Amino acid sequence: MLCPACRRQLERGASWCGACGAPLAGAAAPLELVLADLTRVPLVADVTLGRAPASTVVLSDPSVSRMHARISAGNGDGPVLEDAGSSHGTYVDGVRVTGPVALRDGAKIRLGDSELAVERRREGAEAGRTLVVRAGATALVPALPGMRPRVRSGYALKRLDASEGSRRWVLRDLENGTFLQLSDSDAQLFEQLDGTHSLTDLIADAEARFGASGPARLARLLADLGERGFLVGVESGAAGMAEAPQPFFKRLLRPREKSWRGIGRVVDAIYRGGGWTVVTRPAVVVLGVLAAAGVGVFAYLVAKRYGTPFVVARHIGLGGLVFLLGRFAVVAVHEVAHGLVMASYGRRIDRAGLKLLVIFPYAFVDTSEAWFEPRRRRIAVSAAGPVSDFTLGAIFSICCLVLDPGTVRDIFFQLAFAAYVGACFNLNPFLDRDGYHILVDVLREPGLRRRAREQFARRLAGRPATGDSPVLARYSLFGLAWSVLAALFAIAMTLRYRSTLEVIAPADWIVWTVMATVWIGVFVPVLVVIGRPLTERLRGGD
Repeated sequence: MLCPACRRQLERGASWCGACGAPLAGAAAPLELVLADLTRVPLVADVTLGRAPASTVVLSDPSVSRMHARISAGNGDGPVLEDAGSSHGTYVDGVRVTGPVALRDGAKIRLGDSELAVERRREGAEAGRTLVVRAGATALVPALPGMRPRVRSGYALKRLDASEGSRRWVLRDLENGTFLQLSDSDAQLFEQLDGTHSLTDLIADAEARFGASGPARLARLLADLGERGFLVGVESGAAGMAEAPQPFFKRLLRPREKSWRGIGRVVDAIYRGGGWTVVTRPAVVVLGVLAAAGVGVFAYLVAKRYGTPFVVARHIGLGGLVFLLGRFAVVAVHEVAHGLVMASYGRRIDRAGLKLLVIFPYAFVDTSEAWFEPRRRRIAVSAAGPVSDFTLGAIFSICCLVLDPGTVRDIFFQLAFAAYVGACFNLNPFLDRDGYHILVDVLREPGLRRRAREQFARRLAGRPATGDSPVLARYSLFGLAWSVLAALFAIAMTLRYRSTLEVIAPADWIVWTVMATVWIGVFVPVLVVIGRPLTERLRGGD
């Protein structure tokens, strides 16, 4: 169900829109003012904001006036904000306040250089709004000298629904996009890292909260935050560590990336311009049926030789060009599909770009903000891309089926082939693509690929195994089987059409070059997984 005001997707049973705050059933939710240090002030009575010590909320920011603004509880219609004659003005959602302004859930208030948030009071098991502390934000309480850990600005923090499990708090670094998942206990300790508590006080507080395990929990949290650069005065582990020399093969397989920002505005414009229709329930059902039917149609095309891969009008070069152009078009739609589903949840794509793996290029959009959404929504964001691949493949296959033999039918066959190649690639659970992210959320196993590879490599290399996980073992075997089957499918396709290609191609070496390129591309994931541990095992046996 979509919000009638902003067309964003609604939570099940919600009485308000989580994106725009529009009420859905006339329910009025109590609001709280959330300060930059995570302090929450209930807006159930009049509140004054400013630098003056007598203010209800004291902000130690030189750009804030002594009496900057006031919030009145209202007459049953919710709290109302007014500027109190400040020097630098008061803004709500980027608009300067010139009179009384009613506050809503999700509103952003700026007083000088300080930014506050307005949130509805939530129950403990309910998901919370994302709290964003921009880089350079002025701390309400300055850090004191000595060992007083303080979290730096430039992060976003969100509490997910209780159904997400024990580690339902998501902390994101706004500078480099890294994430850290926290438990409820970690979040309680995180709130104390404001620079006002000494390390001794923090240890005592942790022990009072969680007993004998409290100090160890605090130490792990500080280590994780410090490693990722969240603590003031602590250099992250990545920044302080020189990159070790890597072998040529590993350097070759390392993706090269080029990205651009601003793509979020384009996707939002597409969504508002009608893209929201593809996330409605009827559209999702139609796309699902079409995608499923398309697989059968394409199998029929291959069985009945309706076209030849990389061949259009009996020319390999032209067919290869159509295939490449088709891949770029399918990729563009694939990434837009991710963006539209993100937009439907009120999330924006920060950047997009291109990656090059060996000689194989592919595009990406940054969907990392999906980590602030519940698990089922993250799965929907990841699945949007492959669904678009299968849908386009179905459309192209049906067009190829109904057309008469000729150049146009050859073109549609190449486009369908390009779409299904992309679908298989993106669903490969051994690559950092959509299939892997879906599987991580289904299994609820963070770091699945890294942990499974380490375990699989240890077993394959013949090293002693202790505490192996059956889930990781099954994932490794499933991923390897998927990669092998995809490779065998590609090889079977090329061998099936080899005789046709040899008749059309001006030289046999062109056919074998095309076939070898495809084989290398589909076998790269398999070689990456089994190559090094098998080599280690063989050397160990010498």
